[in-house]
Amino acid sequence: MARDEEKKEKKSKEEKGDKEKKEKKDKEDKPKKEKSDKDKSDKKDKSEKSGDKEKKDKKDKKEKESDKPSSSRAPPPARGPPARGPAKAPAAAAGNDYLAGIDLPSSEEEEEFEERGRVDEEATRAPIMAGSSRENKKIADKERKALEAAVRAKEDALREDENVFDVSYEGMGEEVSATATDVKVQNLTVRAKGKLLLENTSVTIAAGRRYGLVGPNGRGKSTLLRLMAKRQIPVPQGIDVLLVEQEIVGDERTALQAVVEADVELMGLRAEEKDLMEALQDEAKQPAGFCHDTAQDRLNEVYERMAQIGASSAESRASKILHGLGFTEGMQRRSTQSFSGGWRMRISLARALYIQPTLLLLDEPTNHLDLRAVLWLEEYLMRWKKTLIVVSHDRDFLNSVTTDIIHLHDNMLHQYRGNFAQFEEMYEQKRREVNKAFEKYEKQLKAAKSGGGKDAKAKAEKVTNNATKTNAKRRGGGNDDGASSSAAAAPQRWSDYTVEFHFPEPTELPPPLMQLIDVDFKYPGREDFGLKDVNLGVDMGSRIAIVGPNGAGKTTLMNLLSGDIVPVTGESRRSHKLRIGRYAQHFVDALSFDENPVEYLMNRFPTAGLKPEGMRAMLGRFGLSGQHHLTPICKLSGGQKARVVFTSICLTNPHILLLDEPTNHLDMQSIDALCDAISEFEGGVIVISHDAQLLSRLCEDEERSQVLVVEDGKIRQYAGDFEDYRAELIREITAELDED
Repeated sequence: MARDEEKKEKKSKEEKGDKEKKEKKDKEDKPKKEKSDKDKSDKKDKSEKSGDKEKKDKKDKKEKESDKPSSSRAPPPARGPPARGPAKAPAAAAGNDYLAGIDLPSSEEEEEFEERGRVDEEATRAPIMAGSSRENKKIADKERKALEAAVRAKEDALREDENVFDVSYEGMGEEVSATATDVKVQNLTVRAKGKLLLENTSVTIAAGRRYGLVGPNGRGKSTLLRLMAKRQIPVPQGIDVLLVEQEIVGDERTALQAVVEADVELMGLRAEEKDLMEALQDEAKQPAGFCHDTAQDRLNEVYERMAQIGASSAESRASKILHGLGFTEGMQRRSTQSFSGGWRMRISLARALYIQPTLLLLDEPTNHLDLRAVLWLEEYLMRWKKTLIVVSHDRDFLNSVTTDIIHLHDNMLHQYRGNFAQFEEMYEQKRREVNKAFEKYEKQLKAAKSGGGKDAKAKAEKVTNNATKTNAKRRGGGNDDGASSSAAAAPQRWSDYTVEFHFPEPTELPPPLMQLIDVDFKYPGREDFGLKDVNLGVDMGSRIAIVGPNGAGKTTLMNLLSGDIVPVTGESRRSHKLRIGRYAQHFVDALSFDENPVEYLMNRFPTAGLKPEGMRAMLGRFGLSGQHHLTPICKLSGGQKARVVFTSICLTNPHILLLDEPTNHLDMQSIDALCDAISEFEGGVIVISHDAQLLSRLCEDEERSQVLVVEDGKIRQYAGDFEDYRAELIREITAELDED
């Protein structure tokens, strides 16, 4: 019994000890458990908050998109569906909306398109998500890789790289270069980001000659000028080079001062003259060791040098150049910072003409000029005594100015004596010869291969080698590197660059399509500028050339016609069904820089019924190469952006084309294509341009064409055709220059 009681007591003590240990352990584990539960609760709350925030952001974004007002057209009546985008403020704000003349889908259509896009996307994803077949996975991987490749391509295109050019050449040697007056380069090869621009070509720039550098856009013409200006292509040390490429930086100096101060030597001599005069007249300003006789001798040397460089007539010469480029006396006294970029570009051109470098390089110098300024520059450069290389798309300008043509074709520089018209004749002859040689080679090669047998391959190689030798002799060289290299140098068909523009045939509308009746217009706060008593009507088939000095109101007239601005007094009428295709000088402002051309057009014209492949085909027809279809618009050149805008104009199916300087940034082939497209277009066409060829083609039909001169706030119809107007301007300019 005693033993049993001892066992019970021992067991009771053990249970009591276990209970105490358990309570102690629970007490220790309780804070840890509470902390763990708290962490889990925090994570859950954080997750819920994050989800709520995402839902709120999506909701806000959706509400913000739905709250976007669609733009509405102020009276007169709208021409079609209102344009997408923020609502415009009346009158003044409207002038900044460049593509307002293009009929775009309404916001309801846009939302419908976006909704349809989401449904299509879900429908496309459904089969892939529903099944796990190998084929569906392959399709998904292919789409994912294509998307990743597009993103990488966009990132690469946006990445800037200053050292993108790889240049190799054979120069003249330092000793020859020091005294040479000509630029001679052999075996010149240029690559940009790995893309071949020039390959093993040669060029000679003879002193005193005026060269026109021609070829399609994007082939390296501007690059060649830049490399020459930076002397990455060797230029003799004794030749000073100046490339007019960028506008002058605006500051407090007047336009006239900015031009005169471009002559660094003259400015230095004038400063030295001032210091010497002060020292000779005021002993307090004489430096230590000052010698009166030495100072007087130096002052005489300064006067002599200033006389040699024509210091006394510096301001007069600079003023005449500025006047020729369109600057009135009042404008010449204005500070450079008060001018727009186009006018500051003219000041840069004036500075270059004033200092007369030994080698002057001009890249599209007529782009910022009006017709009269272009004709003045043409006449001025015809008198240029030093060496000139100019890139231009203006046929008449090149015909008048150049003595030689350098043609960039197939990564080679081909030189021709004569102006552009003579070059075209020689080019056509050369093209026929090359194609004839290729056809002969192709026929012989086919005959050699058709014989069959063991000797067929040897005969084919013999034909290729013989054709290669003949081709090398015709090019002025001769090497016999065997079959491996001869295949690359064998005759080839002449690769012509061609482009065609076509605008769709418009539906017939009864006249009048567009009218301005007794219209007056002034911008708020601009009492010095306005248009008065404007009366103009436009119908199907109208051909109107608008000319006059820059700043006279040509673009303002175009904005009145398009409805971007409304008259202060008078009436502006338009047909309710009228669709307008508008090309403005500053079209770049209307393009979405972060989109590529295909995205831009798909978003702007969702109801056009075109898939991306169809949009790419449209862009291709207007001369934009396939490699640029998916390049961000901000990385495209001016000419490439222009093609995007012309494609968008085509998609509007316009009745009337309003074209403000449409040839800027276009190459010669594209200008020819534009002229052809305008000639065949059945609707009305109104053009502001400095390009004489375009205006001549526009006004070919004297019965339905007219020339409107905008000047001094008035618009008058010129009594004659465009050729008469052009000849009158040339007579005036020639008389001015001959006075000098």
